[in-house]
Amino acid sequence: MSDIHEQKILILDFGSQTTQLIARRVREARVYCEIHPCTMPMDQIAAYAPKGIILSGGPASCYESGAPSVDQGIFGLGVPVLGICYGMQIITHLLGGVVARGAKREYGPAKLEIHKLTGPFRDVEQDEPQPVWMSHGDRIEKLPQGFEALAVTGNSPVAAMGDIERRIYGVQFHPEVAHTPGGAAMLAAFVLGDCGCEPIWTMHNFAEATINDFKQRLGGQKVICALSGGVDSSVVALLLHKAIGKDLTSIFVDNGVLRAGEVSEVAGLFRDVFGLNLVVVDAADLFLDRLKGVTDPEEKRRIIGHTFIEVFEAEAKKLGEVEYLAQGTLYPDVIESVSFKGPSAVIKSHHNVGGLPDKMKLTLVEPLRELFKDECREVGRELGLPESIVSRQPFPGPGLAIRIMGEVTRARLRTLREADSIVQEEMRAADLYTKVWQSFAVMVPVKTVGVMGDERTYEDVVALRIVDSVDAMTADWSRVPYELLAKLSSRIINEVSGVNRVVLDISSKPPSTIEWE
Repeated sequence: MSDIHEQKILILDFGSQTTQLIARRVREARVYCEIHPCTMPMDQIAAYAPKGIILSGGPASCYESGAPSVDQGIFGLGVPVLGICYGMQIITHLLGGVVARGAKREYGPAKLEIHKLTGPFRDVEQDEPQPVWMSHGDRIEKLPQGFEALAVTGNSPVAAMGDIERRIYGVQFHPEVAHTPGGAAMLAAFVLGDCGCEPIWTMHNFAEATINDFKQRLGGQKVICALSGGVDSSVVALLLHKAIGKDLTSIFVDNGVLRAGEVSEVAGLFRDVFGLNLVVVDAADLFLDRLKGVTDPEEKRRIIGHTFIEVFEAEAKKLGEVEYLAQGTLYPDVIESVSFKGPSAVIKSHHNVGGLPDKMKLTLVEPLRELFKDECREVGRELGLPESIVSRQPFPGPGLAIRIMGEVTRARLRTLREADSIVQEEMRAADLYTKVWQSFAVMVPVKTVGVMGDERTYEDVVALRIVDSVDAMTADWSRVPYELLAKLSSRIINEVSGVNRVVLDISSKPPSTIEWE
């Protein structure tokens, strides 16, 4: 896979909340990049051989004791450097300029007047000021030797700077965020123009290179994959199937808490359409028996996780000597474990299959560990996955069990499945399914009085949870049309036996979570 990685950008992270957005914008320019902490040793930076380096923003002030910095050797590599916000300030600080607390802080929208069309501004139309997004309290008081101001705002006499001969630039605003409309083009101008990268990072090239790589490395070896029907595991399974065919065994476990029709849909698609070597395990009764009487959310998760491992391991043993386990780790999970702010305690449990690698002593295969979610979806399209899988909303590992408040019973599962099916159907009909992050129904452990016909009822409550998000770290409730909410309520109450009230969850994350358990 060397070709598509030959021309790459190194992003050094100083703790900004938007560092991942920088990487996404570089990838959108069809250039490969990686995020590493700003503490990356100089010998590793040199060995990485980047075509250019981007320094992210961060919450610190560069002149304070203990503020994060970077090895000055990066300026001697002869490759272009772009500093964003704190990254611009650390360049100034290290190269002999002066950074100080500004008389005014600058947060929010600003108008950028560009004085020189060079570096990241080479393709900008200079006729009118550019709308940009600021988030800083410090400012450049004195430029380093060899630098000149490239742009200004009303509050920043040095809103962008550059040493044009050495191709070292700094911008005080955040080009990576949506509030800077021309920011993506500025980053593209830097990586394609100054750094001289070619736009070869495409998901077609990635899929082709990955398949060829695994064909050479894993051909003749036994590999297993836990297939859930979600986009990540589906793309992993299909990539490996195209590489090694029958040497891959995908295992799909019916844990009893899946959505309506999911088992037949997944089995039909991957076994009958794509021809995967697929084992479908019906363990619904085992899972549901173990969940009987359990109401604590964490206990539900523990039971489902441990039972899954038990069932998966039993199926894997039937295959004899297996050497590799494939899983759908994505790049944000990798970043999380090595971020400047400190390694996370664990990579999300739904990505490491509840601890299977340690327990089963298998070598991990992670074909997607370089990809963002949107790139993973694009690979799925390249492989011919239907849009129903590619655009599928996130679904929790414990399934409907954590969307049923209280005990999980077969009767309550039936009620929730019917309500959930209506939600999915109507969201798609309204062309909103792919425009929100998640939309689902929740069974609330409350019964309320209602009137149906001439009879008084005392039945269940269903809550609707429809949220907008980018990465699930934060979320807000979606402002869907009232007409759609009315239709959802009417259909659920009329078509789902035992439900007489529908409510809407309008809480954000934080303080609430997306899921109810």
